[in-house]
Formats: sequence, C-alpha cells, structure tokens
Amino acid sequence: MRARFSSPLSRLTFCAALALSASACMRGGSGDIVSSVPASALSETEWREQADRWGKRVDAAPGDRDASINYARALRAIGQREQAVAVLEQAAARQPNDLQVLGAYGKALADAGRLREALDILGKAHLPEKPDWRILSAMGVVSDKLGEHEAAQRYYQAALNIAPGEPSILSNLGFSYALARRLPEAEATLRQAAEGAKNDPRIRQNLVLVLGLQGKFDEAEKIARTDLPAEDVRQNMAYLKSMISQPNNWAKIKQTMTR
Repeated sequence: MRARFSSPLSRLTFCAALALSASACMRGGSGDIVSSVPASALSETEWREQADRWGKRVDAAPGDRDASINYARALRAIGQREQAVAVLEQAAARQPNDLQVLGAYGKALADAGRLREALDILGKAHLPEKPDWRILSAMGVVSDKLGEHEAAQRYYQAALNIAPGEPSILSNLGFSYALARRLPEAEATLRQAAEGAKNDPRIRQNLVLVLGLQGKFDEAEKIARTDLPAEDVRQNMAYLKSMISQPNNWAKIKQTMTR
C-alpha cells in the first residue's frame, strides 16, 4: 500500500476495502488459492511471469483446478479481469461442484464488476454443512458494492460466527457501517479490528477515515502518523476536511471510499 499519492482522490490512503482484486486491501482472507508467495511480494513483471507459467499449465492440463485458480489470480493481478473470469468459467463448467473453484470464480466476477453474477456464484460456494467465513465475507463485500449494506452486514456477522474476532471480517464490517453512515458503530468495530491486527496499517487507516468523518481530527491525525510521513498526514487531513465541508459531501465521500 502506497504512502504517497499522485491525484486528489488518491490522497486518502485509506484502504477503500471494497475491492476483490488479487492485491485487495483489507479484504484479507479472500480465500484465493495461490502459490506460497504473497501477492504483495510480487512485482507486475513477476505477476506476468506467473500468468505465463500457470497459463502453460492450464493449456497442458485443462482439468487442473489449482492451475486454473492460480492462472486466474495472476491475470487479475495484471488487470486482465475478463480473461480471469473466462478461465474460471471453464473450470467451473468442468467442476461445477468444486467449492474452491466456485469461490475463485465468484471473486473474479466481482473483480470484473459483474456483481449480481458474483453474488450468485459465491452463494453456491458456501454450504451450511461446509461453512467458509471467507466466502461469507466476500459476499458481504459484493453486497456493499451493490449498496446493500444491511445484507452485507448480515454476511459479515455470519462470518464472525464462524471466525470470532477475525480482524479482516471486522474491518469489512466496520467499513460497511461507515458506508451506511453508522459512524459510531464503524469506529467501535474498526478499533476492535485494529487491536486484533496491530501490524496492519490498512485497518488503522480505515479507522482514521471514520474518525475524521466524525470530526475527531486530532485522534485521526495521531493514528495516521503511526504509518505515514507528517506531510502526507497533513495533506490527508486537509483533503478530508475539504470534502466534509462541501455541499452534498456524503455522496462525494462515499464515492471516494468505494473507489
């Protein structure tokens, strides 16, 4: 996650956690099946090499589930979202009852902006007898992107029933509360998430955003300084204050949050 920003809308370094990309912010635990190298450790060139490697595996063995999932993940990482969907669509056609394939397929659909389809496929990837909090959390993410925040929050609560206190779920839930303008609940939930993941700056920056939206700029600035240079913090706070002071401010803030 970058600490400096090149455009006004990107100055808010808060993890706009409504993305399901291979390098998603705090959608941690997305359930992608990957190699042992974490997404953040790879450059674009390395991701292209991964795509070439796994693409050859898929060509040689179209029925190789893990190869298809890893190939699609690499494609998503280099921005080839529709191709990733196509790869997993074929994998799902071959293995229609494979929950891991369906989960990856649903997330790829969401990443491509095909949200209703994504929600349908993700629903098939979760069975009551085989509960998966990662799938439920992903369904919450998609619901939030659709603007269905109450439904999203139900998914997150169900995920927390399976994995109590999981910081990534709490972060998603807190962000959902913020999108629904339930700011005190968002703050409390993000504080809990940050306490459970003290080494993750992304959750702290979500908390900074929510504090700022409530006018708690002193505390927001103090927390932001944990991870960012002073000048970046100053610019972020100034930008957030300017957004809050504008007419129709919530629509603009929400647009920034969901980018």
